[in-house]
Amino acid sequence: MVSTPEPADWDEAEHVVSDAYFPHTLTPLARGSEPHVNVRSLQLGPLRLARIGWGAEVAVDSDHPGAYAVNIPLSGHIESVAAGREVSSAQGQASVFRPDTAARITRWTEDCEIVGVKLDRDYLDREMHRILGRPDLGLPDQVDLTSEAGRSWMALLQSVVEQLRADEGLWRNPLVADQLSGALTSAFVLAVMPNAGAGTAARPRIVKRVLDRIHEDPAQPWTTADMAELAGVSVRRLQEGFREYLGVCPRDYLLDLRLERIHEELAAGDPATTSVTDVALRWGMTHTGRFAAAYRRKYGVAPSATLRG
Repeated sequence: MVSTPEPADWDEAEHVVSDAYFPHTLTPLARGSEPHVNVRSLQLGPLRLARIGWGAEVAVDSDHPGAYAVNIPLSGHIESVAAGREVSSAQGQASVFRPDTAARITRWTEDCEIVGVKLDRDYLDREMHRILGRPDLGLPDQVDLTSEAGRSWMALLQSVVEQLRADEGLWRNPLVADQLSGALTSAFVLAVMPNAGAGTAARPRIVKRVLDRIHEDPAQPWTTADMAELAGVSVRRLQEGFREYLGVCPRDYLLDLRLERIHEELAAGDPATTSVTDVALRWGMTHTGRFAAAYRRKYGVAPSATLRG
């Protein structure tokens, strides 16, 4: 990993860590405190690994442009709020922040040092589709790293970091970087959602055909009959296929997909120019009352709260 000199002041500390991990706004929480920043980072194909400690209690605001952030405390803890949800993570846990979504670490304790994993959004989405067959799934807000799968992933992460330290020339080889980043990402996906891909290897072609099409255009006014016609089967057979391999009926799957797209657009939107109703209609939600209720069930907040950040 590449180390950086210790910053002289908080402005320089913010700049150094932004370059090493994600652009952000930094707020020291203790009056008169000084930074004692420890920062090391490594670009590994579509992943970036960073080890960060501020040496003081701080708050951090970031939109995490274009990538997921997985922040793993090695000591101390971090408290955060994103999309109306509060998460506190210490050793054995990781906080997950979504791309292009405003989030605030309200308290990063003085003794907290993290390993941060920055995962390119498009890359991770493709890997989740490849591994699970479910590109619609979102990562949880927090990951348990004390589970067997979590411990295995952490052991792999640590072994990769140690290997890269031993031979820094290794990670500069694009082939090696792609293989290592692929192994880390696949293991992470399986650790985070070990049961999400159950049965996907045997998924019928009729289900895949419909999934591919509605992911291309979820805003189209799909009916279950439309989907069944696309698959070339009866409505009942399509419903059976969805329930067997995805655990939901076609209409519920489509609703969840639309909510995901709406959430992403609202999180990135400007409240001064963006209308919740317009965004919902654009993604095929024609009944605003039902949409608002479904959105709150899924995300725990009203759509307007996501837009306001």
